[in-house]
Amino acid sequence: MTSVPDEDVMLQVRDGEVHMLGVLFDRYQAPLFNFYSKMTQDRTVSEDLVQEVFLRILRYRQTYRPGTTFRTWMYQIARNTRIDQVRKVRPESPLTSEPLAPTRASDSAERQQEAQLLQRALMQLPEDKREILVLSRFQEMKYDELARLLGCETGAVKVRVHRALQQLREVYLALENNPAAQTQEPRRTSTDSLPPTGRVQ
Repeated sequence: MTSVPDEDVMLQVRDGEVHMLGVLFDRYQAPLFNFYSKMTQDRTVSEDLVQEVFLRILRYRQTYRPGTTFRTWMYQIARNTRIDQVRKVRPESPLTSEPLAPTRASDSAERQQEAQLLQRALMQLPEDKREILVLSRFQEMKYDELARLLGCETGAVKVRVHRALQQLREVYLALENNPAAQTQEPRRTSTDSLPPTGRVQ
C-alpha cells in the first residue's frame, strides 16, 4: 500500500488529527537525530532537540499551509530549534558533553580514524557552513530544496556548499598533518556564526 504523502499527513495534523503526528515522527525521527548529531556531536542534546522539533510542529501546526513541502517546513523549525539551543548554552560551556559512539566495530581502524577526523573537522567549521554541509551531504537535500529552506537562489546555495566543502577539506588536511591538533577540543560555536533564519510564527 502506498504511504500517505508527508504533506497530506501534516494537513491532517493541522486539522485536528494530532495522533497522525506519530506517522511523521516515525518517518523523520532518525533523519533529524542524524542532522543534530552531526551538528552537535552530542547524543543527549540531539535526542532533546528532536523531541522539541515535534513539540513545535504540534504547537505551530496551524501555520502549515497546503502546497508547502513538509520536509522544508520541518527543517526550518529544526534550524530555529538548534539556534535557540545554542543561544541558551553558556559561552563557557562546551557543546560536546556526551560524545557520540564511534563508527561500528566492524569498520576497520583506519576507516574509524578517518570518520572521526572528518567529524572533528566538521565541528571546527562555522555553524552556517557545517549546517549546509550536513543538510546537503548527510541529509541529501537537493539544491533547490536548500534554496527554499535558506531563502536564497539555487546558485547561491551551490556557491555556499562549494566554499564549505573547500574549508572542510582545508581543516581536514590540517588536522591530518598535525596529529597534536586532533586531540584539541572543537571550536565552540558562537551565535555570531549562526545562519540567518525566518522565525516560525
